[in-house]
Amino acid sequence: MNEWSATAVVGVSAVVVAVLLVVVVALARTQRRTRAELEQTRTLQSELLARLDAFDRPSAGAHPDVSVSEFVITDVGRTEQPDDAESAPGRLDGRLFVDIVARETLVKAASWTYGVRRALSPENRNRVRFEVHRETKRATRQRKADVKEALRQYYAKERGDVA
Repeated sequence: MNEWSATAVVGVSAVVVAVLLVVVVALARTQRRTRAELEQTRTLQSELLARLDAFDRPSAGAHPDVSVSEFVITDVGRTEQPDDAESAPGRLDGRLFVDIVARETLVKAASWTYGVRRALSPENRNRVRFEVHRETKRATRQRKADVKEALRQYYAKERGDVA
């Protein structure tokens, strides 16, 4: 081995070692950062669980019945359902229902009309006519080729050429 190749081998191995060292350092930093983020996430999770447990337990000064509380804006603690049909969620009065149905029908009719108008446009009719004409020519050529091949096989069979 000459000295140039030995120098090249040493240089390449030094580059490989340097790259490996950089990769190891980067992995160590990434692992350290990931562990710190994991610890922070676990701390936040334990704090949130503690807050959730405190929320589930009523405090000593609060009334156990949520409906007595003065500033409740949700139905979190209630188990009862509203009795009257007008306050039930999902109920619509007659006029609102008719309005919604009429709007939906109008939108569907408008979109259907647009689709029909576009389908019957001169551009689409010409395109369809062109495609039908092209497909008809292709089918005719294919049929003629099939007949020609069938006749060729028939005559060959009569002559005894085909086994």
